[in-house]
Amino acid sequence: MTTYARIDAPSSLVLDRETPPEELAPGQVEVTITLCGICATDTHNYTSGGQIPPATFGHEWTGTIARAAADVTSVAVGQRVIACVGPACGTCAMCLAGHADHCDTAFAEANGVTPDSPAHGGFATSLVVSARRVMPVLDGLTDVQAAIVEPTAVTFHAVRRTRQPLGAVVVVQGAGPIGLLAAQHARHAGAGRLLVIEPNEERRAAATALGFTDVVAPGDTATTWIEDVTSGLGADVLYECTGAAALLQPSSEMVRRGGTLSLLGFPMTDSTVSYGDWQVRELTVIGSLAYTHDDFVGAMRSIADGSVQVDSLHTDTIGLDGLAAMMDELDSGRTSQAKVLLDPTR
Repeated sequence: MTTYARIDAPSSLVLDRETPPEELAPGQVEVTITLCGICATDTHNYTSGGQIPPATFGHEWTGTIARAAADVTSVAVGQRVIACVGPACGTCAMCLAGHADHCDTAFAEANGVTPDSPAHGGFATSLVVSARRVMPVLDGLTDVQAAIVEPTAVTFHAVRRTRQPLGAVVVVQGAGPIGLLAAQHARHAGAGRLLVIEPNEERRAAATALGFTDVVAPGDTATTWIEDVTSGLGADVLYECTGAAALLQPSSEMVRRGGTLSLLGFPMTDSTVSYGDWQVRELTVIGSLAYTHDDFVGAMRSIADGSVQVDSLHTDTIGLDGLAAMMDELDSGRTSQAKVLLDPTR
């Protein structure tokens, strides 16, 4: 019997139970969940009453293969796996047009809207998914590290899409888990100077603990740093990781003419920007959402070789019974938590 969390109303969830199928359909696997991370998508889903597809409520999971259909050869029973998306399918409209990096099938998997998407996510004791949706854990990664691969892949994908120049002056706006991961990827990609801007003192301390020396609160100090380091030109690249709609235009104004504004945070409301300003300054604006199959490979390797450190991001582990209270805390804006993991056996 599987126990899982389901959103039943805005800012409300219940624990339900289901019996897994006696026989798995071709191409399916059953995963016993070890840990599942909580992210902003989960809190948005929780507070909106489940407006995001239910399969994404708990999408940062790692676990062990409990069963596999007879035709599955990519993983074996007992193998540790992470949630991912499948390789480019080769048959969708995007793939057939030569745009395999934007495969429609993989994008639908990332958003939990494929026909075979599960009825719930990884806030559960077990989960039945397509074998396309799992990837073996790289040897040497701990369970905690494996549970943080998914957000690491999100930021790996964004920095890769941004094509950050070697030696670039980089600004990272926001030092939540996504910002801290993006900053580490940007450093690994060869940033020459890197500034982290974050209003929360504890998150600034977390950035400093990861080895970032230029970490400031928003305001004059950040403006002065950019002016001094760039001789008044502005940053080469800014990664906007907060998702705060009101920060889009101010963030763009920190970027030099001809520079790049890379958008990772997802605003839940419309944004007002000066298109004329962006056009006159010939900004390159990169939107980034989710990932591709190979981003997970790169993310795991970056954790395994120490280029990206994720252990310090893990601030708490809870059980299913504590999920609602933690969602309320994370949504309050007054939490000191970074990455909270759920252990369904607690």
